[in-house]
Amino acid sequence: MQRPPLDVEHLRRALTGTPELAFYTGIDVIESTGSTNADLIARAADPDIDRAVLVAEAQESGRGRLARAWASPPRAQIALSLLIRPEGLDPEALGWLPLLTGIAAVDALTTTARVPAALKWPNDVLIEGRKVAGILAEVAAAGPRPAIVVGIGMNVTLTADELPVPHATSLLLSGATDTDRTRLVLSFLTEFARRYTRWEESGWAAETLADAYRERCATLGSRVRAELPGGGVLTGIARDIDSAGRLLIEDRAVAAGDVTHLRPGD
Repeated sequence: MQRPPLDVEHLRRALTGTPELAFYTGIDVIESTGSTNADLIARAADPDIDRAVLVAEAQESGRGRLARAWASPPRAQIALSLLIRPEGLDPEALGWLPLLTGIAAVDALTTTARVPAALKWPNDVLIEGRKVAGILAEVAAAGPRPAIVVGIGMNVTLTADELPVPHATSLLLSGATDTDRTRLVLSFLTEFARRYTRWEESGWAAETLADAYRERCATLGSRVRAELPGGGVLTGIARDIDSAGRLLIEDRAVAAGDVTHLRPGD
């Protein structure tokens, strides 16, 4: 299978020539790295670096939530991280940043790849119940102007025998109408910039984000099992998300955990 490289010049022209993409200060594309998140975290010590994007053609030791490995065959995935410094955002609201990233990913996939993407709380993107993308947000520097690195790994042209786990999928396997990674990167960056800008202009109010997340979240209304930090397990119906982006399972708010959608009889 031919897997063309990202069109770096097109990406850079788009960032300088498209008003919405002027949100970003620059984009770097590298051939290979251990982790794009780790690379940007290392750069966060420079306070002048903000709204910077890093994309790798191959990622050798990427990490997902709960320290899971996220490997990327060359040019078969999108491995992208961006560094954001949300000035004036309450630290308790930082949990909305990966959720916003998920909204942007779903909107990019539904409009550009024409696949029925949905969100699994908190940070997975699904197509018909199978994981196509994962999101990881990490605090690189604290303070009144924190540096947050948000990474997304997306399966684009992986074949069935290249999938990392049986319950994963790729855009190719899901019948996407467009698997051009350059267009997908630009679509995602556009959607992220739109959402983030509106959120910032609202004074970091969460209501609009929460409504958008609810509309795209396949977890809500499902019976789920949440494996909680510390070893606890909670089972019940996922009723809603609260103002902090936590999942409400029955009457209990869950801030972090590994959530499984249960089938009838489980």
